[in-house]
Parts: sequence; structure tokens; C-alpha cells
Amino acid sequence: MPVPPRPPPDGSVDLFWLPLGAGGRCVRVNGRVFEAVAARRAGRPACDLYHSALEVRLGAGRWVIEMAPAWNTREPQRGVVGEGAVGLGWLGRSRWFRYEVRCWEDGRIPDVGEAVESPQRMSADAEHARRVLALAPRFRTATWALDEQHTGDMWNSNSLTSWLLAASGHDMTSIGPPAGGRAPGWDAGLVVASRHLPLGATT
Repeated sequence: MPVPPRPPPDGSVDLFWLPLGAGGRCVRVNGRVFEAVAARRAGRPACDLYHSALEVRLGAGRWVIEMAPAWNTREPQRGVVGEGAVGLGWLGRSRWFRYEVRCWEDGRIPDVGEAVESPQRMSADAEHARRVLALAPRFRTATWALDEQHTGDMWNSNSLTSWLLAASGHDMTSIGPPAGGRAPGWDAGLVVASRHLPLGATT
């Protein structure tokens, strides 16, 4: 007798790794220049750079969570739950130097077709999904590319992803970018999350 298929989980959190600048030549070239300089200073080989995003499902609902430039889409219903400056605080008054934290219901991940080793299933339960959705509006919108929180790493889109996963109680011990890659900002999110009790955790 054939085994019936297992029903889909009532909640899930998936991680996507996208090459920095996927779909855009300018960002990709700038990223390579940045990494070449950073690698030379650190005395190591240059790595591929990655940007991360999350897809959260809860019941019949689906949300995309990521940090992106305020100018890269004009879709009015894109789930903006926070904004921050890029480079310098005062520059954030201009849309061209402002980023958005989006928790976008039925949203899309641009250039998801270029994602590497993705999606990675982080959890398959409703509780973790609820925690991530609840935390998204509480993300600290510090200045993109600076280290205002003294973590030793810059604050950017990867900080959002790692902070959400760690603060919502996911096991972060074996999570990282694809082989040969680097995710600037990832450690910053982990450091900030470690300073506070993860949502739902117990002492």
C-alpha cells in the first residue's frame, strides 16, 4: 500500500543566498572591488559575496523578509516595517540613500533564480515562523555599512537575516554562506542577538 504524502508544515522559515548584485552589473562590480580590497587587507583570497533573504510561511500565508534600497521598487504594498540610512545618517533623508526592512506578504525575492544552495529550511513549525514575523518590525535600523553597535562587523541586509534567525531561537551553529563565499554583516546580527534573550527562549 503506497504511503500517503506528508502534509505540508503549518509554518516554515527558509533561507535564501543570492550573489551580491544578482541582476545588476553595477552592484556586482562594486562588490567585487570592495571584496578585493578587504581580502588584500586581511591577507586572504577574495570570496564571492552573498546577500540573504527569508521566506516565511504560516498557515496559508507567505511573507518575504529582506532589507533593500528604498528606490529599487515602487510597489505600494511591499510590507515596509522599518527604514534606515545608507552610509551616513543624514543621507537617509534622501530616498537614494535609504534602505527598507520589508516583511512583504505574498512578496517576491528579486533574482531568486540566481540563488545558490537555496532554499535552506531553517525550521518547519508555526512557532518559529510566528517569532520571525513578530521580530521583523523590531529590527534596529542602524546605518547601513557602519558598525555603530560595536560588533566588529558592518550592519546590512545580512545582519537582518542573522538577527531574525538567532533572536527567534533558530540553531545558528552550522549556518553560513555557500562554500567559498562570505556574507558581510552576518556576524553583526549574531552579536546583537546574543546580547538579548532570544524570543521564546527561557533562562
